[in-house]
Amino acid sequence: MSRPTVRPLTPEALVAELAERIDAAAGSAASPWLRVAVDGAPAAGTDVLADALVEPLRLRGRPVQRVRAVDFLRPSSLRFEFGRQDVEAYYERWLDVGALFREVFDPTEADGSGQVLPSLWDAERDRATRARPVPLAPGGVVLLDGPLLLNRWFPLDLSVHLRLTPGALARRTPPGEQWTLPAFARYAEEVQPELAADVTVRADDPRRPALVVS
Repeated sequence: MSRPTVRPLTPEALVAELAERIDAAAGSAASPWLRVAVDGAPAAGTDVLADALVEPLRLRGRPVQRVRAVDFLRPSSLRFEFGRQDVEAYYERWLDVGALFREVFDPTEADGSGQVLPSLWDAERDRATRARPVPLAPGGVVLLDGPLLLNRWFPLDLSVHLRLTPGALARRTPPGEQWTLPAFARYAEEVQPELAADVTVRADDPRRPALVVS
């Protein structure tokens, strides 16, 4: 098996290339809507990359609905049932997978309504956001970001994984979140997201990302 080629890019060039790939994929999707995920640990900056993709996609004529996994967490009574730093709960139970299917993925199936709920739960205030579904025009893109997304069976049309080496992940994870590191080690071993994703980006240095080309 040949080793993958790693192509360094500027952050701006990375955004431009990913926007081109998403736009091309949207043109050939089976559904009127394209579902894209930017996966990676919070320290990798998935939210930053996903946000940066919005305007380039809109300039290409693609309506975009941003969705953040952090806005679809379960209430604290369920997340913290086994303690605030339970690694297994973080890995398995924090994300409301059913709500994401119901409110984001099901409406963007081929026969769906196109009505996407942008957020469900405010984890900091521990209450519903009371957001209303937003219509996404055909040809539009749902752009989801967050951690541990590639083992949820989401019907993604394109997935991007931001890979951090264990050392970079430990350095860039704040002290109060270091307890989550075993969850990402498990994810790397069980899911192998750099292989599961359609696109992998090495993101140890956010100023110098590198695209992995198989």
